[in-house]
Amino acid sequence: MSERESMAYDVVIVGAGPAGLAAAIRLKQLASEAARELSVCILEKGSEVGAHILSGAVVDPRAIDELLPNWRDLDSPLTTPVTENHHWVLSATKKYSMPHLMMPSFMNNKGTYTASLGNLCRWLAGQAEALGVEIFPGFAAAEILFNDDGSVKGVATGDLGVARDGTHKPEHQPGMELHGKYTFFAEGARGHLTKELKRIFELDAESEPQVYGIGLKELWDIDLGKHVPGRVIHTQGWPLDDAWGGGFLYHQGGGQVALGFVVALNYKNPHLSPFEEFQRWKQHPAIRAVLEGGRRVSYGARAINEGGWQSVPRLYFEGGALIGCSAGFVNVPRIKGSHTAMKSGMLAAEAAFEAIGAGREGDELKSYEEALRSSWVAEELKMVRNVEPMVARFGGTWGTLLAGADMWMRQLRIGLPFTMKHHPDHEGLLRKDAAPKIAYPKPDGVVSFDRLSSVFLSNTNHEEDQPVHLTLKDAAIPIEVNLREYDAPEQRYCPAGVYEIVGEETGDPKLQINAQNCVHCKTCDIKDPTQNINWVVPEGGGGPNYPNM
Repeated sequence: MSERESMAYDVVIVGAGPAGLAAAIRLKQLASEAARELSVCILEKGSEVGAHILSGAVVDPRAIDELLPNWRDLDSPLTTPVTENHHWVLSATKKYSMPHLMMPSFMNNKGTYTASLGNLCRWLAGQAEALGVEIFPGFAAAEILFNDDGSVKGVATGDLGVARDGTHKPEHQPGMELHGKYTFFAEGARGHLTKELKRIFELDAESEPQVYGIGLKELWDIDLGKHVPGRVIHTQGWPLDDAWGGGFLYHQGGGQVALGFVVALNYKNPHLSPFEEFQRWKQHPAIRAVLEGGRRVSYGARAINEGGWQSVPRLYFEGGALIGCSAGFVNVPRIKGSHTAMKSGMLAAEAAFEAIGAGREGDELKSYEEALRSSWVAEELKMVRNVEPMVARFGGTWGTLLAGADMWMRQLRIGLPFTMKHHPDHEGLLRKDAAPKIAYPKPDGVVSFDRLSSVFLSNTNHEEDQPVHLTLKDAAIPIEVNLREYDAPEQRYCPAGVYEIVGEETGDPKLQINAQNCVHCKTCDIKDPTQNINWVVPEGGGGPNYPNM
């Protein structure tokens, strides 16, 4: 018999991001309108709500307008409207501005806000708790629970106080089971439980593979003479060559800028380092001019869904649903996903509330999928569904031109009569001898930095004496395959210095996993060429503690 205690709710939500919080708020709103009792809880693996949230972010308030129409009167963190839009194409030393009029109208940022998505989630959590939602930060959902008929029963949190060797420490506490009539999975991109659900219920049998980018971000306090609140800048081109991605620089409130760099994880060169490309990008004269005289205050990294509409899997299964980035609703060319994530959570909430009220608890939420596929989320994502695969196939220059033409045609309702396909990101990596090595400059300590000092600014912390949460299916593969054939690319694609090859100089190479550095970006789980790395949750509360990210 399990020694774990259990708690029962009407709806259990895994993840206190925009989707999970919006779902919880909507459930409680509906219950209040119907004068019914409805119990809702949210599990959040971060030490607090927002601790693991990282995004640019320029926020489209469309979903918030629907969820909380009076949000402007509720002291929300959306206080800096976007006032300027710039798109730069970079060469090594120059920038070329792309006129915004060249963009389709649905690509503009009119009515949007630049803000910290983490702070937005903290504010949403306050709204949810005021409605009676129970939020449990510091508790990681580690296991899916099933009923005898195979339907999802809920989740269990991970045990606390387990030593690295698997033995129980004196302070050991077993995990808690959370049972729900429905369980919503809002884990974000590449959720480890979502991976299992997709496999068990074959949720992605009819969709294209999900593909990803890695986004690296810093916050800077800059010279107030250079600060223009609401200025939004996006860049493409240099320093990337055969890889695809770009940078952003958002002037937020309080003299602060959020800047970052995204690299699509379908890149081919195993010697490429997204972190080093980010540091190199900051050395561009146009970017460096903004940062010089300022101070870097935070750093982080996170995988981003880039598959678009064709990669959205089946959203429902017996006992639950996928919402937000667990399903993948990012509008890649707009570089926005919080509004679509929130709307998906709201639609799932409405479907679950109706089912529970009608006594059909546990039934598959087909109505959620139907509602989403006829919503503005679907309309928005269908408009841009060929952008990412066009760039992936034809490269930055021609791909951008073709994608732009396709978006203009779709705005005119004469879009191309097909949807392009994707290939998993890990499949395209070349062997080490088939790609040129890249000589990255040393950090100058002024605008560019090393990985370890960057991880320090992410406030990352894990209990060191616990099982390593970066697990290997085969311990021999990192040396026998990855090092020999790809020059151990995990040393470079990880933005936190987690993976290290030691002992090469003595002829006895081994992979050292510095799990305490992990910022939970999931890049290793995505990009490992043999899919040998499986990311699972560490103890709840571990990982980064992002302020204002």
